[in-house]
Order: sequence, then C-alpha cells, then structure tokens
Amino acid sequence: MASSKLVKAILDPKKNPLAALHKKTIETRLRKYGLRYDDLYDPMESLDIKEALARLPREVVDARNQRLLRAMDLSMKHEYLSEDLQAQQTPFRSYLRDMLALVEREKAEREALGALPLQQRTIP
Repeated sequence: MASSKLVKAILDPKKNPLAALHKKTIETRLRKYGLRYDDLYDPMESLDIKEALARLPREVVDARNQRLLRAMDLSMKHEYLSEDLQAQQTPFRSYLRDMLALVEREKAEREALGALPLQQRTIP
C-alpha cells in the first residue's frame, strides 16, 4: 500500500518537477502534430481499446482518425502545425479513458461471475 502511494507521488506532475517536465514535453510534442494523448492508444494492442473505440460515437472516432492522418501527413513532410493551430490544441482532453475504464470494469465483472469473455482473440 505504501509503495503504491510512493509511485503515485513520483508520477504526479503536481508533486514531482521531473514528472511535470515530462508532461510538458509530451504536451509540446502532441501539439506539434495536433494529437491528443488518447490518440496514441492502439486498437490492435488490446481488445479492450478496440471495444472502447467501437462504443464511442462515430463523430469522435472520425475526428480521431482525422487527427491521426493529419499527424502522419505532417510527419512524412517533416513539418509541424502552424503556431496558431498548435495553440488551439488540447492534448490532454480525454475522450477514450472513461469508455475504456467502463469496458475494463465490465470485463472484470464478467470474469468474477465466471461468464464467457465479451471478445476473444482467434488466430486465423
């Protein structure tokens, strides 16, 4: 219990200046490409992320895909967004974490009740 409090204190940007510096660096890099932190979650990595994205409204998923395409295009051109567009970006505004937490809670509840998993990986 004490070690988890220590880890939380170390990772909290309000308490640790190195964590604050890291968060600021991540924010700057995401702003350059117009991305949000939740855009970095890969649906191929986890079925929970894939399910959470499937449950989101279509407009939110389309906006995510547009941000990812723009970021790839800028990266290929070795360019960044203009300064005025960078100022408008909100890199830490979450759109996926709440739905992901809900999917993970449902998964844990299904496992606790002994029910079959909602989704399973199959190897073709």
